[in-house]
Amino acid sequence: MESSRADHHLHRFLPCLILPQNEKYAHLKKLGHKKLKLVKADLVDYQSICSAINGCHGVFHVASPVPSTSVPNPQVDLIEPAVNGTLNVLKACSEAKVKRVVVVSSVAAVSMNPSWPEGQVMDENCWSDAEYCKTTNNWYCYSKTVAETEALEYAKASGINIITLLPTLVLGPMLQQATNASSLILIKLMKGQYH
Repeated sequence: MESSRADHHLHRFLPCLILPQNEKYAHLKKLGHKKLKLVKADLVDYQSICSAINGCHGVFHVASPVPSTSVPNPQVDLIEPAVNGTLNVLKACSEAKVKRVVVVSSVAAVSMNPSWPEGQVMDENCWSDAEYCKTTNNWYCYSKTVAETEALEYAKASGINIITLLPTLVLGPMLQQATNASSLILIKLMKGQYH
């Protein structure tokens, strides 16, 4: 989407969707009308990410698989898209000379650490224990932890300017018909089904 703010700078937003013609994304098309450009991109397909990012000055990387049930193949279903997808976005941003990348991670990247001292504030030194995540089959936390640590390592090595955000839940008006992962957590809490 391109928009002109009061400062008269042109801002371009390109949401990357796997199937832009899919009815699932009709609510997004209604938001932007003619100003919204939907592009086809696949997190594990580097060239599709490059095409989507080409011409952007800033990128918000918000795509990552979020399971609502158990995951039959965590490596393929969660870890590869989260980790390789994040690295693909960062590499494409480096190549396109993007000025800043905002990587939306998750509180999951810092909250699964049984060794973290109780009462100690969680800061940049706090990470989920990847081995603990594996042994407890918490593949989402594992994928977000590895994706964020690799993103920060890539940024340090390449010099790309990134910021990471770690939201707990993402809430707001429902724009799509399907229940999103954050809302599903609240529903499970209310029904006493969240463990």
